[in-house]
Amino acid sequence: MSGPLSHVRVLDLSRIMAGPWSGQILADLGAEVIKVERAGVGDDTRRWGPPFMKDSAGKPTKESGYYLSVNRGKKSVEVDIASEEGQELIRDLARTSDIVLENFKVGTLARYGLDEASLRAINPRLIYCSITGFGQDGPMAEDVAYDFMIQAMGGLLSVTGVPDGEPGAGPQKVGVPVIDIMTGMYATVAVLAALARRAETGKGDYIDLAMLDVATAMLANQAMNHLVSGATPTRKGNKHPNIQPQDIFPVRDGHIVIAVGNDEQFVRFAAALGHPDWAQDPRFATNAARVENLDVLHPMICETLRSRDLADWRADLVAVKVPCAPINTVPGVLDEPQVQHRQMLRHLPHPLAGTVPQVVSPMRFAEAPLSFEAAPPLLGQHTDEIRDRVAAAKVKG
Repeated sequence: MSGPLSHVRVLDLSRIMAGPWSGQILADLGAEVIKVERAGVGDDTRRWGPPFMKDSAGKPTKESGYYLSVNRGKKSVEVDIASEEGQELIRDLARTSDIVLENFKVGTLARYGLDEASLRAINPRLIYCSITGFGQDGPMAEDVAYDFMIQAMGGLLSVTGVPDGEPGAGPQKVGVPVIDIMTGMYATVAVLAALARRAETGKGDYIDLAMLDVATAMLANQAMNHLVSGATPTRKGNKHPNIQPQDIFPVRDGHIVIAVGNDEQFVRFAAALGHPDWAQDPRFATNAARVENLDVLHPMICETLRSRDLADWRADLVAVKVPCAPINTVPGVLDEPQVQHRQMLRHLPHPLAGTVPQVVSPMRFAEAPLSFEAAPPLLGQHTDEIRDRVAAAKVKG
């Protein structure tokens, strides 16, 4: 593997999404990521289907689309963590690893001598990251969590969805497991920061990462809007709470997303719609005024945009550098010329299917380019390889 982390080894004891997402990012960056899976069962997400990948003969396999989305580039080792042999294998791997990722319930790994204190006693340079729903302490530390419930508990659902009083009103979850994904991103940032510190101090570290903490941090401008105003943010559908006009607008043959970001863009937007006077109207001349008077401005924009097709409006708005976009389906995203030009979709060799499609990392490095060579592994695909390596190291040591 190439990439800026080709010198790093990661022991991935996590499953589902948050921890594996971090592990996949590290694998994309070139790290050797050894995924430890429950013998005979594997990661829970292997069974989270349909859909399941089809083999080269067109028959369904046991590789779910969910699992395939988050385990690229790793090596899979089957381990019975409750056995002495399994625990010893994990300790042996920890001795030569740089990073451990785990998302077991609080206290579980301590029962097997695989907790942070035990493994860092073996390898003081180890960076050990625990990912849980609520953290290692506090009144909910031992509770189980999933993305959907944390979207609710962490406030995201309260600001996502159609406003009360409108058709279809109610909270709405995000269409991807965004808390899991962002927790994985924070985990990656944290372990890389600890890796940089270790280069200076020679010491590893312990990272306690909670999904609810991540969800709280993600409230971003909505939390600060509340803190500076005292008001409770509410669902506004697709309307931005602070910047206008930003919304989904009807056009003659569908809908268009428009994201005017400043007053200069609004001047160009108004002119493109044939209403340059809007930009001179004191009700709309500034962003603050547009937010305050959105109930007047919004229907005026809608009435104008309904007169023409999406392609026509998009061409005119792009020409004057007003941000706008169609609402793509997932296939539409993958068909976008820009996405294809950036090669975000790749096909990697797979032992069952011949090749498996992968939406790859968006990170690009000039000096240490990423390579995408290894598909998400079959359960236990690398067990013999890793066990043989550990045995050889013991003989040599």
